[in-house]
Amino acid sequence: MNSEELRAVADNQSEWARRVRELRTEEGYLILTHNDRSELKPGQYLLENSKPQPAFERAISKETRAYVLDRNGFTCQMCGVAAGEPHPYDPSRKTRLHIGHVIDKSKGGSDEPSNLRAICSVCNEGAQNAMLIRPDLKQLLIQIRRAALADQLEVLKWLIAKFPKQAAEQAAARSK
Repeated sequence: MNSEELRAVADNQSEWARRVRELRTEEGYLILTHNDRSELKPGQYLLENSKPQPAFERAISKETRAYVLDRNGFTCQMCGVAAGEPHPYDPSRKTRLHIGHVIDKSKGGSDEPSNLRAICSVCNEGAQNAMLIRPDLKQLLIQIRRAALADQLEVLKWLIAKFPKQAAEQAAARSK
């Protein structure tokens, strides 16, 4: 399925990509992209299994959400736009605020109010990619070498699943 098909199914809702991420992270569906499989092109998606994994559990209470939104003046802490206003980067939609982590939970961040901020959906769509510092090859190999054997094997399985054609070619070349 590609992004145009998803947009059509979503009745051209502007936040269809967010819904795909929610299905993946919160509802447990294994939806693959070009980041997971080399044969998929950007904008293509593959539902590997129609059975969802256990759902993602939200840990931020309604009270904490309300506190953070109020503390941040109901404005996005990245671009400064207020809730309900047309977004300056995408005027076709009104600003919708979410709660985002300053330091992502995957990087050790907590759900404490001091690590939370109000962030609009437009800024939140790119926030994770903007915050990541990509390691160079040497740093990446050092981290893999330092990892436990079980984690190294998981990396290998992931690489083989992402690049099945190249893995088969390498295996064939070694057997000659």
